[in-house]
Amino acid sequence: MPLLDPVHQVLLVLTGVVAGLVSTIVSLASLVSYPVLLAMGLPPVAANVSNTVGLVFTGLGSVLGSRRELAGQGRRVLAVGSLTAVAGAAGATLLLVTPPGVFTAVVPVLIAGGATAILVQPRLTLRSRTSGRPPSRWWAAGIGGAAVYIGYFGAAGGVLLLASLGGALRDTLIRLSALKNAVAGIANAVAAIGFVAFGPVRWDAAAPLALGFLVGGRVGPVIARRLRPAWMRAAIVGSGYLVAVVLAARTYL
Repeated sequence: MPLLDPVHQVLLVLTGVVAGLVSTIVSLASLVSYPVLLAMGLPPVAANVSNTVGLVFTGLGSVLGSRRELAGQGRRVLAVGSLTAVAGAAGATLLLVTPPGVFTAVVPVLIAGGATAILVQPRLTLRSRTSGRPPSRWWAAGIGGAAVYIGYFGAAGGVLLLASLGGALRDTLIRLSALKNAVAGIANAVAAIGFVAFGPVRWDAAAPLALGFLVGGRVGPVIARRLRPAWMRAAIVGSGYLVAVVLAARTYL
């Protein structure tokens, strides 16, 4: 398909800003940006890998905006980030070796699962933080599985990652969210390296998205300190299910 025109690229910058904000607050960037890329005519796999390349800059922006919450968490970032880097690479490899038709078929399921994860995440986090039981020895598997998902597709992967971190670590939600943003950014960065080397990255889409992601990721943590995300979570859950239904209708009917 031809290169995106300047109007579409400006729209992608704005989409990236919104998605970056959503990513840092409720971890659902791809449910904002991925459907926009599809609507602009990009094939599903090209849209996914271009989106992941852009998402690296959400992680960068969120780290810059969350320095207060990340203070004293350097060892956590290194330890958890090492795990998410390996798992993110595994997810990216899975995407690249899987036939495109398979990816197209599972996208509606992944999006519906992501919306469901957003819906149940507050209850899971509360339960893990109030049970009084020690963290499960399986927390690393949960974090690794979430990072594989982030490398493969990623919609709501940050929520799955946050839930796993909440089960493993005793800390405030805002600090765990900052940690989640940092290590999810590592998983995206490793996946993006593979996509740049071997995937069909559309730079005319990835570059404007990256600019918007950087801005949204930088501003998002500032808003998160002042904003209860419950209302946004409800809106994203509804829109996530709507997107899943629309894509399912296009794919299966």
